[in-house]
Amino acid sequence: MATRAVDAAGVEHAKAERGARIVSLVPSLTELLFALKLDAQIVGRTGFCVHPSEKVRRVPKTGGTKAVKLDAVRALQPTHVIVNIDENERDTVEQLRAFVPHIVVTHPLVPHDNFALYTLLGALFDRDDEARALSLALRAQLDAAAARAWPRQNVLYAIWREPWMTVARDTYISAMLRLVNWHTLPDLLGGDTGAARYPSFDLDAAWLAGADRVLLSSEPYRFTKQHCDALSQDARFKGRRIERIDGEMVSWYGSRAIDGIAYLVDYASR
Repeated sequence: MATRAVDAAGVEHAKAERGARIVSLVPSLTELLFALKLDAQIVGRTGFCVHPSEKVRRVPKTGGTKAVKLDAVRALQPTHVIVNIDENERDTVEQLRAFVPHIVVTHPLVPHDNFALYTLLGALFDRDDEARALSLALRAQLDAAAARAWPRQNVLYAIWREPWMTVARDTYISAMLRLVNWHTLPDLLGGDTGAARYPSFDLDAAWLAGADRVLLSSEPYRFTKQHCDALSQDARFKGRRIERIDGEMVSWYGSRAIDGIAYLVDYASR
């Protein structure tokens, strides 16, 4: 029995024909498409799709994840456009529907959602064997993380400054950190709105007193050692462990999640 290709919007997609032309508007999914050996069918990507570097440079750009150049996408005549609920604007996606036969919607919220993601794209583009190999590798990393007894820590995971911004607990990033028993602060769920899922905060916020560790991400804001040093000298963060973390490894789903979990396990072990 063939595997059904059902996306995050509940839409079931027929298996793509061999001549499918794919545009990916999600950096981590562009990397996943290459991992599924779909190189010849990837005809467009965003400027933020940078992995694998030696391959993506040959693929035309179609703007950014938010600022998609619709005319550029149209010119590529895609049969399929891969989008994500968090990363792409709803209005843009609706405009794409006017001329793209198949819009494939994704929305992984926890590391285990990558299994469904692999299955979806593998079934859709006839890469079931490659998808199964990725699933086996992901299962091995998840099992390795679960086999360890991790001490609980509350962490501030900063993704931006001016204003300072962090992540709610129902984001993929927060779920990744829970694999090593790190719980993001503040203790809130963001729901469906971007502002709530990635809330701004003030350095005087009372809940910061409960943070054991401060993680400054390398993306989307590129925090540096200087930012770590500045916070370390701030009396409000006295006694806190403040360090940079690779944002791609923690926030990118798809094939990157496999290496990302291994990275996080090593990072938390230091």
